Amino acid sequence: KEKWGHLFLRYERWVFSGSMLLGFIMVSFTLTRIDLLFDNLVLFFYLEVAIAGIAITNLYDTGVWRGTPDGVRLLYRIPSYARTVSPFLMQYAFGGLLSGFFVFYSRGASFSASWLFLALLFGLLIGNEFFRTRYQQFTFQASILFFVLYSYMIFFVPIVVGTMNAWVFLISGAVSIGGMGFLLYGFSYLMPTTRHQLRTAIAGSIGGIFIVMNALYFLNILPPLPLSLKTAGVYHEVARATGGYRVVGENQPWYAFLLPRKTVRLVPGNPVYFYSAVFAPTRLAKTRIVHHWQYFDEKKDAWISRSRIEFPIAGGRDGGYRGYSQKTNIEPGLWRVRVETIRGQVLGEKRFLVKQVMKAPVLEEKIL
Repeated sequence: KEKWGHLFLRYERWVFSGSMLLGFIMVSFTLTRIDLLFDNLVLFFYLEVAIAGIAITNLYDTGVWRGTPDGVRLLYRIPSYARTVSPFLMQYAFGGLLSGFFVFYSRGASFSASWLFLALLFGLLIGNEFFRTRYQQFTFQASILFFVLYSYMIFFVPIVVGTMNAWVFLISGAVSIGGMGFLLYGFSYLMPTTRHQLRTAIAGSIGGIFIVMNALYFLNILPPLPLSLKTAGVYHEVARATGGYRVVGENQPWYAFLLPRKTVRLVPGNPVYFYSAVFAPTRLAKTRIVHHWQYFDEKKDAWISRSRIEFPIAGGRDGGYRGYSQKTNIEPGLWRVRVETIRGQVLGEKRFLVKQVMKAPVLEEKIL
């Protein structure tokens, strides 16, 4: 035991970093679809590991699992090395959860609209490596646990109930508060010395997180999970075809993906088509999305709304539910089309520059 303890202390920093890296690697290779049973079981596993790590750390520190008078005496005892390992369990679990949420939320977000929340997730993910001392504090443990629980319920509850709207989001918050309250009640019962801490610091921290998450949602900064934009593009023609959609667009150079926007050369009078494929879970029903066409007015230095085209989508297809809209009599200049929810949450956008030409450009077609 002394030998292993010496090695552990010597390489403690590397163990912490390795536990976070292991959680990130496992998430990257295992999580594929937000509504799959296996993916949700993986996230549930991480939640359980995090809760177990918090329980071992605090029950041991308060003497409950060591048989001291402070607290409730339990029938079974946990060896001291479990207390040594418990912070690494927490870091591994929180690293896996934050990695999974960053993967899922980044898939369903427009960076221009949701960068603040994505930056928060990324900051917590990177900072997870430097929270070694913080993981010894019950208030910090409970705050991170509530944040990951709330982040999970935001997209898990809509999958369960089969719809998404403001009321479902509020239900997600209520479920998160209820679940966290149940856990904290259990901790306070087993650890009476933490009750004052629960009423003050932890209550304030959880309340602050709850308010911030609601503000991000109602300001349309929070990504609209469980929806996600799989692909989108601007074309000269889009039509249904056998096996998918036939799209006709201009030949693009090999370096087109490096360009900030696409150039669309139009003969006056010809329309522009916008195609998108939006993933939705199989159980999600009565969901509608919007193609929001906007023109950049250089005089006002602002985006001007020109049209909002709404249509329903169905869930279950890996490549996303496909649909398109069109706009005629489009004027030259900078345009963008945002794929939004009914509430205005942005899944993604495409910007393009319209130029009028007298001769049609060379076009190519493909099936999507």
